[in-house]
Amino acid sequence: MNFFKKKKKRIPPLPKNKAIPHVGDPAEDFEELFKKFKASKDFLSFQYPSEGAFTVSYFKTIVSPNQVHKEILLVLAEQQPSTLIEAKKVIPIENMKISTDLKVIQNAAMRGAVIIQLEKGNGNCLLVPCVSSEKRQISVPETEFSVVGPKEAFVESLETNVNLIRKRLPVPELQLKEIKVGKISQTRTAILYIDGIANHENVNRVCQRISELDYDTIADSSYIAQMIADNQNSAFPQFIDTERPDRAASVLSEGKVVILVDGSPHALIGPASIGEFFSAFEDYLLNWHIASGFRLIRLFAVLFSVMSTSMYVAVITYHYQSIPEDLLPTLIASRGAVPFPPILEALILEGTIELLREAGARLPTKVGQTIGIVGGIVIGTAAVQAGFVSNVLLMLVALAALASFTTPIYQISNTIRLIRFPFLIAAQLYGLLGVAICAAFFLSHLLKLTSLGRPYLEPLYPLRLQDMKDSFIRLPFSRQKKRPVNLRPEEAIRFEPKQEPKPRDIDE
Repeated sequence: MNFFKKKKKRIPPLPKNKAIPHVGDPAEDFEELFKKFKASKDFLSFQYPSEGAFTVSYFKTIVSPNQVHKEILLVLAEQQPSTLIEAKKVIPIENMKISTDLKVIQNAAMRGAVIIQLEKGNGNCLLVPCVSSEKRQISVPETEFSVVGPKEAFVESLETNVNLIRKRLPVPELQLKEIKVGKISQTRTAILYIDGIANHENVNRVCQRISELDYDTIADSSYIAQMIADNQNSAFPQFIDTERPDRAASVLSEGKVVILVDGSPHALIGPASIGEFFSAFEDYLLNWHIASGFRLIRLFAVLFSVMSTSMYVAVITYHYQSIPEDLLPTLIASRGAVPFPPILEALILEGTIELLREAGARLPTKVGQTIGIVGGIVIGTAAVQAGFVSNVLLMLVALAALASFTTPIYQISNTIRLIRFPFLIAAQLYGLLGVAICAAFFLSHLLKLTSLGRPYLEPLYPLRLQDMKDSFIRLPFSRQKKRPVNLRPEEAIRFEPKQEPKPRDIDE
């Protein structure tokens, strides 16, 4: 190798998000842009009024026709302005601007703006926003339904979602930062936080990661949740996905950051800890004793869903000596006619349950419910009678599937469905030792996992007794005078406890 060979000088790349300097004729480029527009059948361009003073152009599929005819065309016909500046003064619409920048004109046209120019102009355009506001009505939450409490859910409109949060937090400290992501989609993403409470390190980390996204199309908030996660290879969700504006408003007051995406009916909440995925917002609407009991039931249900089938396979395969004598005849009678080993029997049942789940989720609601109930009963009964599976394992798998539905956050239920299979394989290979090794592997993974740089297992690791007041159990509101330590809020105190008077004796 020739170490003295002169190296070529490296030309630094152009910085991102900056346009390449224009070197062509502006008039020619303007004509090329309009040729692209006119190639689409939904683009209209005509002279108005009949004398041809102005040229009006727009995409008819993304603008409001009533607004165009009543507030633009009618005003131009009555007022008869002679310049774009005069037209801007007489048209009763906000946020209009005059521009010659082709990029600005293109973005405005594709966002539902009407382009008005003089018939013999030089590319100078008046951009009038007239976007069509077609949107879905606010409905009841589907994945986070609650018996008590508000019945409003986010919709696909970013403005509507922000409105649902702002009416619950009518304070000027509620700040919003908007970033457009996606080279093609140019999706509007809003980052909400309460100034003076939220830690600016968390806010800046979210803004930086979203602004650095380099992808062509962002169709939903789930795209962003996967791309800005601390560990993109983890099966555990690192952001809480919610469709409830009341939950989003509540966590904002704690110091969290909420991410809204235009076109998505779900909001992202971060930083998140694993205990919050088993906490339903309905817990705060019930008595704290009942809410704490429900949370413990969910945690037990999750452990049962993950461990029950694998423990059965491990005990039947390697540790049958540990089975009580009273239970042993029942298991022998149950497995007497089954020709398969326990692992194959378990995989058959688990696969059947997953097939029923997917079929029920993809079919229409009424048909899916029928398939789930009838299919489960018919297939389970036929499998036991045919001798393919034992009735004891069928009961365990059915209970484990039912227990996995107790989680209030849909993303964590998918994780539970996935991690049951590694436990099954480990139980078949090494018995209870394999189950312990698999559990240690997942525990070590959770110990290293973070959400926006904050520990995922908090308040268990690191141990913070203060945050235990609202994690796996919920204590009364009067005991929660401080915000979670894990968020590092700028204002830690939620309220100043009042000094209660001493209770009087019964005979005073």
